[in-house]
Amino acid sequence: MQRTALTLSSLITSIILLISGNAFLMTLLGLRLSMEEFSASLIGWILVFYSLGFVAGTLWAGRIIEKVGHIRAFAVFAAILSASILVYPMAVQAELWGLLRALGGFVMAGLMIVMESWFSSKADNRNRATLFAVYQLVFFLSTAGGQVLIRVSDPGGFIPFSLAAILIALALVPLSLTREASPTIAQSERMSLRKLYKASPQGALGALVAGLLISAFYAMGPVFANRIGLDIKQLSNFMAASIIAAMILAWPVGRLCDRYDRHQVMLVASCVAAICSLAAALVGDFNMTLLVIFVGLYMGITATLYPIAVAITNDLMESHQITATSTALLLSYGVGSCIGAPLSALFMELLGPRGLFISNALILGGLILFMLFGPSRKRPAVVDQQQFITLSPEAALGLAELDPRYTEFEENTDQEPHKPEPDAVPKDTREEDLSAEPLPRQL
Repeated sequence: MQRTALTLSSLITSIILLISGNAFLMTLLGLRLSMEEFSASLIGWILVFYSLGFVAGTLWAGRIIEKVGHIRAFAVFAAILSASILVYPMAVQAELWGLLRALGGFVMAGLMIVMESWFSSKADNRNRATLFAVYQLVFFLSTAGGQVLIRVSDPGGFIPFSLAAILIALALVPLSLTREASPTIAQSERMSLRKLYKASPQGALGALVAGLLISAFYAMGPVFANRIGLDIKQLSNFMAASIIAAMILAWPVGRLCDRYDRHQVMLVASCVAAICSLAAALVGDFNMTLLVIFVGLYMGITATLYPIAVAITNDLMESHQITATSTALLLSYGVGSCIGAPLSALFMELLGPRGLFISNALILGGLILFMLFGPSRKRPAVVDQQQFITLSPEAALGLAELDPRYTEFEENTDQEPHKPEPDAVPKDTREEDLSAEPLPRQL
């Protein structure tokens, strides 16, 4: 394991620089647009182009990597992202920033495919779970660190954009200097959203709602903070609290999912998140401490909806379907992320800044009603639940093979299916009782 970690040290360094710079930029853009007095609805539409570009990148950026290789593709994507960041302060125009956001989303998807496929290529059955945990920890810490960087200088100037561009450009250095051979990208099967919903309605909707809520917060959260009068330091704490809460709550929620029915865990989590969202809307203008606490609880619990949806869905799938299922769930999340920012921005236009959390509570209310009264895939009375994996959707792009649940698939494909000899079958079992009901298949 130490040897593997050493070979991945350059990649981990690139991940830290890249994720920190991108997280810093996402908060900076929302704050800067709010300072320029753009309407909340227009800010939402500008920032949603990142999600559109990211979804396109998940579908098409892999082809570029296949043609030129991982290191060259990483250099191209990082250079484009770094250059695009420097363009933002040159002209604060909605059309230009929307195009830059779409371009940033596309190349960011390509960068994450490079990093995560490289990471997964180093995983085997002995270190898979450990590497997955390391990746998640690095991802969360880098995202939280990016929120703190907003304090460095005045968001109204060009220096913060230059800092974000520098971090992205520096991410090129460690991976470009590595002597490790780059991995190959294997083509995987696909699963449509319709097939995903038919197999696991609650899993598909849970991923969609997670995309709605998380994208809405990261796009419009800085706008909310600016509109209620928080200074830069308070805004930094406000945004960082959500990441720290996600790290803290991931383990206990995971333990609950492994011990109790995951549908019930998602239902309870949705109820608690909805209550915290309404509380944040009520106390936002009065008490900064309570605001940070409720927002931290809300986002920390909301961040667990996606991994719970993944676990619910994979419990119903065969082991060889995990990769296709992960891709479909990520696509469902991406569709939700394209809707989240404009929808929350519309509520903020109608209800003021607190409309962000009111709209989120209403969305969670819809999920709660669906789980109580909507269709669900009936499971056998006895089901072998897969191990719960803490997973952020942005970090799930190329990690299906790194997921510890993928081990089962590897082990099964190495063995030929057992077929009993005809002579070995007892005579009294050769004739089937056609009147008997078939036993339920154990998933």
